[in-house]
Amino acid sequence: MNIPMLDLKAQYASIKNEIDAKVLEVLSSQNFILGAEVKALEDEISALSGVRFAVGVSSGSDALIISLMALGIGRGDAVITTPFTFFATAGAIARLGARTIFCDIDPLTYNIDPSRLEELLTKLRKARRLGAVKAILPVHLYGQVADMDPIMKLAGTFGLKVVEDTAQAIGSEYPGRKGVRKAGAIGTVGTLSFYPSKNLGGYGDGGMVLTDGARLAEKLRMLRVHGGIGKYYYRYLGGNFRLDALQAAILRVKYRHLEEWQRNRRERAGDYDRKFAASGLADARLVETPVAVYKDSAAREFHTYHQYVIRAKGRDKLQAHLKAKGIGTLVFYPLSLHEQECFADLGYKRGDFPVSEKAAKEVLALPIYPELTAKQQDYIVDSIKEFFAERRASRIA
Repeated sequence: MNIPMLDLKAQYASIKNEIDAKVLEVLSSQNFILGAEVKALEDEISALSGVRFAVGVSSGSDALIISLMALGIGRGDAVITTPFTFFATAGAIARLGARTIFCDIDPLTYNIDPSRLEELLTKLRKARRLGAVKAILPVHLYGQVADMDPIMKLAGTFGLKVVEDTAQAIGSEYPGRKGVRKAGAIGTVGTLSFYPSKNLGGYGDGGMVLTDGARLAEKLRMLRVHGGIGKYYYRYLGGNFRLDALQAAILRVKYRHLEEWQRNRRERAGDYDRKFAASGLADARLVETPVAVYKDSAAREFHTYHQYVIRAKGRDKLQAHLKAKGIGTLVFYPLSLHEQECFADLGYKRGDFPVSEKAAKEVLALPIYPELTAKQQDYIVDSIKEFFAERRASRIA
């Protein structure tokens, strides 16, 4: 059996007529940059996320860059974030000349650990190094929101902005002291990615910035068109961060299906949980399944499962075994950012962030998407069980 990590062809087949018609509509209009389609998508995403303003931009990476630019962060400043995330998170900070300060993660959620964050901020204040720190950049990894209440409290205490990296968590929710709120709507700004593999993905790059601040939204709109306040008049040094109409139109078609797709992802995740429990792998602690830490009184999950990530010792050999069985998997992420060559100048070393480093050796993302069948999931779990049975047999022999 061949099971891809992600099956975008199956998704396209299910909405082909809608997509094709919308693409032809845009081609007929010959309006390709920003315009009505982008504005309509912004309105839809702002309503989904529960914010007043949404600003469409060219990618999730650019959403991070333009958000930091809008907050005035640059050379001489510092931003605190997690080392266990995609490169773009820290890359955006570095590109603006600011310094990245890493903080280790919670072992259950893989998101920045608020208790470690408090320790770090207190340490920086005692060392009189807090003045350079301007923002906290939490990442909502794999579809589960970081613990935002204590993060926001710390931001208030220390006078910091909060930029939420919501690239993997569109529509995810957080049940905090102000009620249930959507990812990206809690901090000063939130950023989204519409990369094709995302739960809401385009047919190319795209992103969005979320905020409740009217002045901030106005500045973001100017920054995405080189900082312009009109044609050939510029207030800021911005860039070409525009979302094009074709991507917006495609995303608007997909948006109509997002609620159903999110529900299907939760169902597939629940199916995995039950199958792993029945296999004995979880009880034997051979495989650790994801933990959805936020649930309401009705046990409703707020996780959107952009990825279904297990942990296993011997991860690399397990991945090779699954590849031989025709099963696609990916590792998010095999090397923490503080160990990446390009961040060597930050002065971190192996051992500085043990929780992140341990996760990097053990995490493995399994296929999860609405089109995934029960038969395919059975095959995946059985193949994992087979791997551990063979390994046990080889040790006995």
